[in-house]
Amino acid sequence: MFDRFLSGKASRLAVSGILAGAALAVFAFPAAGLYGLVLNRVTNFYNTAPDALNIPQNPQITTVYANDGKTLITKFYDERRHDVALNQISPYMQEAIVASEDARFYKHGGVDMRSVIRAFVSNGRGSNAQQGASTLTMQYVRNVLKEDPNLSPQRRVDATANNAGRKITEMRYATALDKKYSKKEILRRYLNIAYFGNGAYGIDAASRSYFSKTPGQLTLAEAALLAGIVQSPDVDNPAFGDRAAALSRRSYVLDSMARMKVVTPAQAAKAKNEPLHIKTSIEPNNCSAVPDQHNDWGFFCDYLTQWWTNQPAFGQTEQDRKDALKEGGYTIVTSLDPKTQAAALSQSLGVYGYGSPMALPLAVVQPGTGRIAAMAVNRHYSLEENPGKVGYPNSTAQLIGGNGGIQGYPAGSTFKMFTMLAALEDGKPLSTQFNSPAKLQTKWYANGSASCNGYWCPGNDNPSWMDGPRTMWNGFGRSVNTYFVWLEQQIGPEKAVAMAQRLGITFRAPADADLAGVKAINWGAFTLGVADTTPLDLANAYATLGADGRYCDPLPVLSIKDAHGREVSAANPNCRTAVSPDIARAAADAGRCPVGEQSAFGMCDGGTAPEVGSILAGRPIAGKTGSTENNATETFVGVTPQLAAAAIAADPDNPSDLAGEGVSSSVNSAVANTLATALKGQPVVNFQAPSAAIAGGSG
Repeated sequence: MFDRFLSGKASRLAVSGILAGAALAVFAFPAAGLYGLVLNRVTNFYNTAPDALNIPQNPQITTVYANDGKTLITKFYDERRHDVALNQISPYMQEAIVASEDARFYKHGGVDMRSVIRAFVSNGRGSNAQQGASTLTMQYVRNVLKEDPNLSPQRRVDATANNAGRKITEMRYATALDKKYSKKEILRRYLNIAYFGNGAYGIDAASRSYFSKTPGQLTLAEAALLAGIVQSPDVDNPAFGDRAAALSRRSYVLDSMARMKVVTPAQAAKAKNEPLHIKTSIEPNNCSAVPDQHNDWGFFCDYLTQWWTNQPAFGQTEQDRKDALKEGGYTIVTSLDPKTQAAALSQSLGVYGYGSPMALPLAVVQPGTGRIAAMAVNRHYSLEENPGKVGYPNSTAQLIGGNGGIQGYPAGSTFKMFTMLAALEDGKPLSTQFNSPAKLQTKWYANGSASCNGYWCPGNDNPSWMDGPRTMWNGFGRSVNTYFVWLEQQIGPEKAVAMAQRLGITFRAPADADLAGVKAINWGAFTLGVADTTPLDLANAYATLGADGRYCDPLPVLSIKDAHGREVSAANPNCRTAVSPDIARAAADAGRCPVGEQSAFGMCDGGTAPEVGSILAGRPIAGKTGSTENNATETFVGVTPQLAAAAIAADPDNPSDLAGEGVSSSVNSAVANTLATALKGQPVVNFQAPSAAIAGGSG
């Protein structure tokens, strides 16, 4: 409305009339009459087209903490800014900004007509010292307009244009604001929006940036320095600009404060003599700025941003959500447990060091919530260039959770769990028996070395230990390929594939996604873990067993509060019943066999990872190993009722590299030791036994 009002011949004449009338009045009327005339004319001008100022929320810093709500992980922002209440700002700062910018702030109604007339007369007579007459309220209006994201770029440029139209706009809005808000509220808003140089928007960022302290801790000298630089924040910047100019402006502000009698002349003199002590600090910004000693946290942070951009609560589009993260002023308490993270990183580095092309990504999640306690890998989360143009030791690739080009790694026999769950759901008991041969001719056509008579013909890795009559218990414990391929053939591979998807396995590789579609009915090799997955997906899938069949989406947060302190519901777990409790308990019971523990029915007779049970001594655990052909990858996933964890040894840059060769036991131990450390001091929680019916069946 106001743009239309200011545009056109009539508005230009109106503005010119005000200023011309004031010019004539300078010579024709005494001061009091002049003031009244100009005030009357400007008031009439305002009243012709009243308009309210739209005040959007200032962009705010989003702060991200570990699960204790205190340990800082990083911050996100476009503008370094955090609004604070007036009682959190030093009284010296409040007085200093008034003395510096608007000594009559508490006496005028948003527009100081004395200053307007003085500036007009001075500027009109060609004075060398141009005067602006902008009050704090008018300056606040200018800042709001130039930063309002709802305005067009041209409108934001016009907010700082050096013309009468801009000044009149500020005057109109300032008068309205002075009626709407108290002086204290206008002062608070101004201090939170003003730019102080050095990338600091608002007094909180300024005090932290220049003095590494909160605005409530500012001394008289520090407050005067900051108040003095707002007119020219880049030139008079005491950190990187003209220090002499900054000190000169500080003296000006102190003298003004003394004239206003808010400080004594002695206080002002003492503050003038204080040396300039600048203690700059830089706020971390985004995932590459996590603390140097914890750069491994960057992978968790990266997953957090990935999760955030998929949450409708933060905006309609992905870009809206990214903007909300950088401007919304959220307080995010994540699920990252520094103790568990440190243990996971230590265990990963114990298998492969930072200098190895091989990687051991490891994830830890909480059953029943999906909350992620740790995401570690033997890489530095860093944008630094690697020597020799290899992919290590620095990387920002999401090696643990996938996406961004990372499709995952084949996890071998860990996928037998999905076949077992599907078979249990299909009505087959744990005692389902099959005389497993060394090689099994299936019904799926194949050729080459893996075929028998034109059909796919998988075999057992260790026939003398694996062949013979097997049930789900010892078939799983000994990882008998031919048993599980046979079992999958009985129910149909499509049911095993669907079960994996139900438990959160995402097929990121296009070839896997294609097979998981209409071709799943012929994907006989699925149960042997030929599809790519990630440690996070795998750990979270197995966590379903620890939660009695409830699957929860992976969740990197404990709580989220917006800039007003309101809880955001996106932080709540998103869970559903994936399988019945009895089926989950049955699968967990069979999962006791691979790790050297005993099932509730005493049916385990050997496992592929007996060291795991020893490491977790006295604490129930279920799990599964997984080796791919020629040990290209090596996997272990373990689950307790309180935590689940998975690790996959792989070469992220070369899938044909035999990353898992010789490290099977080390990978098993890495996961087990991580869980042992994370659970230390927590009560022992037992798995519940499945029903006799699902264990032995009706026969």
